[in-house]
Amino acid sequence: AFNLFEKATEKDPNFAEAWMRLGSLYELTRQYDRAFQMYQKSVEINPDSPNLVSAFQFVGNFYLRNGNYQQALKYYEKQLSLTPSNSFVSKRVNRNVETCRFGIEAKSKPYTLTVRPLVGINIFPSQYFPVLTADQETLIFTATEKAHENENLYVSRLENGAWSQPKSLSDMINTPENEGTCSISADGRILVFTSCQGRKGFGNCDLFISYKTGNDWSEPQNLGRNINSPAWESQPTLSSDGRILYFVSDKIGGQGKRDIWVSKQDSAGNWSTSVNLGNIVNTPDDELSPFLHANGKTLFFSSEGHLGMGGLDIFYSENQESGWTKPQNLGYPINTHEDQVALFISADGKKGFYSLEETQEIGKRNAKLFDFDIPNELIQKFKKANYLKGVVYDANTKKPIAAEVELFNLKTNQLETKIPSDPQSGAYTTLLNDGGDYAVYVNKAGYFFKSLSFDYSGEKSGNKLLDIYLEPLIKNHSEVLNNVYFETGKFSLEEKSKVELQKLLTLLRQNPMLKVEISGHTDDVGKDTENLMLSRKRAQAVGEYLIQQNVKPEQIKTEGYGKARPLMPNNSDENRRVNRRIEVKIL
Repeated sequence: AFNLFEKATEKDPNFAEAWMRLGSLYELTRQYDRAFQMYQKSVEINPDSPNLVSAFQFVGNFYLRNGNYQQALKYYEKQLSLTPSNSFVSKRVNRNVETCRFGIEAKSKPYTLTVRPLVGINIFPSQYFPVLTADQETLIFTATEKAHENENLYVSRLENGAWSQPKSLSDMINTPENEGTCSISADGRILVFTSCQGRKGFGNCDLFISYKTGNDWSEPQNLGRNINSPAWESQPTLSSDGRILYFVSDKIGGQGKRDIWVSKQDSAGNWSTSVNLGNIVNTPDDELSPFLHANGKTLFFSSEGHLGMGGLDIFYSENQESGWTKPQNLGYPINTHEDQVALFISADGKKGFYSLEETQEIGKRNAKLFDFDIPNELIQKFKKANYLKGVVYDANTKKPIAAEVELFNLKTNQLETKIPSDPQSGAYTTLLNDGGDYAVYVNKAGYFFKSLSFDYSGEKSGNKLLDIYLEPLIKNHSEVLNNVYFETGKFSLEEKSKVELQKLLTLLRQNPMLKVEISGHTDDVGKDTENLMLSRKRAQAVGEYLIQQNVKPEQIKTEGYGKARPLMPNNSDENRRVNRRIEVKIL
């Protein structure tokens, strides 16, 4: 066929259809550059022939794949003029026209982006799918030690501003088969990863979970049939507390090809039956590589079904009370005409991490890891998260202890996060979003709970390092209730005080022999007699609430001390705020 069509073009150089047939032959034999030349020749000779529609399409696709949107648009628009309207072909071409126009618009408003290779990390033939802990001090990624060998998970730690030599994450996790595309909880102690062939599962690739205690990872467990299926499950992303899992599957019940699914863990540790994320996020085409930002609301993912710059682009959607918002394209040059498969953004929203594939030799590809500073225009589009981390200790022995750390949103009185501190090290990490007003509780049986308050609803924000010392339930120990609120000069409890009072209520119910004094305190502003009365009424309001919840009256004594027992000198607004408080003392 090559021989005959070439002879035809030699005999008649203006034989457009013969040039097109040659293009088709080169396309069939995957000689795409030559195919492009033949197709382009044919449409130059006869630009108005309906018989050359496939040539216009190939040339347009060729330009689109190379990011030449202006040229691609010219050929697509010509193809449309030669194609019956409302046909399947015209719908496909119209989509390509939209892609070209989107690409032209996006490139006219580029972000400034400085991309840097991760020094000391790119030591393998290929490394990809990076994830980090909330404090950005631990990096885990997938890599192959030799070209075309099995995948394993590797870890590097930030030491003195530089990444350490990567090493195998754990012999408990890596096997001679494939392990990869993982997700890590904010504190770095819950890992979900993909395992193919090497472990007993439900399909070709399944999701497994492992827990870290001290420095050791537990034996991975299959996440079960509520998540895994005979189909392909991979590319997980965990919420910061490890209790919500998003992943990719082509299982039955989706919107098309590969879709994003979600499962939630209940209080007993069981995972719910996974649910498709729906047609706002998923399309009939592929959705891949979901990444749930540390703020717990913003989902980044790769898609070829939403309008973008061609191929796979990175999009984001917000999980609001009404559901997922329409996905937004991240724009140029984060997205380009090439495939963008995955992106990780740090909790503080300042850095992005991703892998970029590079062709080294024909038939062989490698990927390297890079980071970049998130453009200011993009930072403004989603909330950043601040980490609170430290160690929980016994206040008497100064030894680390396992405790439960709970994060409540005081605007909604809802529990947002519940995590344990490490049983060996006592370490904990939790996240607080900008714009939130939070109460944090640290609880352990036999100890008085510790309450903390963080108001990020204004301009204040930032990461915090805070060790927690829990006091055993012993006589004369006092604790400040940091999340009991009253209006200025009044003694009626605000609604957001209920979370804290429920904690005190639980403590008294679990220890029916415990007797406490609830005391009110004020600053030095105002008359002494009025402050004394106000402090008493506030203490009584707390006591009455507890009695209404069936706490025995003999367990509770209330007292008001006015300004007599300040914790700080009354010489600043902040110190006066500290002195206005409710305390609980064990009698």
